[in-house]
Amino acid sequence: MTTKMLFGNFKGGVGKTTNSVMVAYELAKKGYKTLVCDLDPQANSTQLLRRTYGLQNGIELPIEKTMMVALQENTIKNSLVEIMDNLYLLPSHKDFVNYPEFLELKFLPNEPDYKKKRISFFQDQLSKIEDGFDYIIFDVPPTLSIYTDTALYSSDYVIIVLQTQQRSLDGAEAFWEYLQTFYNTYKDVDFDIAGILPVLLKNNVGLDNQIIDDAKTIFGEETLFNVIIKHMERLKRYDRQGISEQQMTAQNDFHDIKVHRIYSDLTDEIIERTHQN
Repeated sequence: MTTKMLFGNFKGGVGKTTNSVMVAYELAKKGYKTLVCDLDPQANSTQLLRRTYGLQNGIELPIEKTMMVALQENTIKNSLVEIMDNLYLLPSHKDFVNYPEFLELKFLPNEPDYKKKRISFFQDQLSKIEDGFDYIIFDVPPTLSIYTDTALYSSDYVIIVLQTQQRSLDGAEAFWEYLQTFYNTYKDVDFDIAGILPVLLKNNVGLDNQIIDDAKTIFGEETLFNVIIKHMERLKRYDRQGISEQQMTAQNDFHDIKVHRIYSDLTDEIIERTHQN
C-alpha cells in the first residue's frame, strides 16, 4: 500500500525541501521504493536530487521530459527518473509555473466542481503509477496555492516543519488552520497530521526551547516528533553538492554519518507514525 506525505509550512526557508528529500533518501536506503514529487516551480528538490545523482554517478542526471510536459500529455510515467536504488523523482522545471493556467484552461469555471477537478487532476495522473511505490513525498511552495492544494488532496499524511523561530511558528499555526479548512471543504480527502517536526535554528539556545514549548502548548506535546533536527552545517553542503553517502571516504567523514544517523532515526519514527512496518 502506498503512503503519500506532504512536508509543509506557510513560512519559507524552514527546511521543508531538505527534510523532504533527506527522509525520502533514508526511506530508499531502508528498502522502501520512494518517489519525490517536486510540485514547486522553483524546483529545489529537483536540484538537490540532480546534484546527488551527479555526486554518486559522476554524470549529469538525464531528464528527457519535464513533469509539466508529461502532465499535458497525460503520461506522467514518462517524466520519472531514477536517482538511485529505490529513489525516484518527478522533476519540476521552470515551465511548471504554467500549471495553474493549464488547469484553468482545462477545467473552466462553468463546469460543475471545477475547483475540485483542478486540484484532483494531478492525483488522477499519479494514480496510474503510485501502486509501484511504498512512499510518495510531495514538496510544495510555502504558500497557499494550487500546488499546495494539489498535494494536500493526494496526501495521506502531513508533516508540519517547524523551524525554531517565531515566524515559522506563526506559519505552522496558519498551515494547521488551513489543513482543517481544507479537510472540511473537500469531503473525499482523508489525511492525518503525522506530526510537527522541530528544526533547530541554532543548537542549545533558549529561544529554540521556548518555541518548542510554545508548539507543545499549541499543538499538543504528543504531536511533536521525538526526533529533533539540530542545526547541522553539513546539510548546507548537501544543498550545494548533493547528498553524500555515509561511508568513510575522502569525500565524506563522520559528519555525514551523524547526519544520516539522525535522519535514519527520524525516518523510523515517520514509518511508525504512518503505520508502515
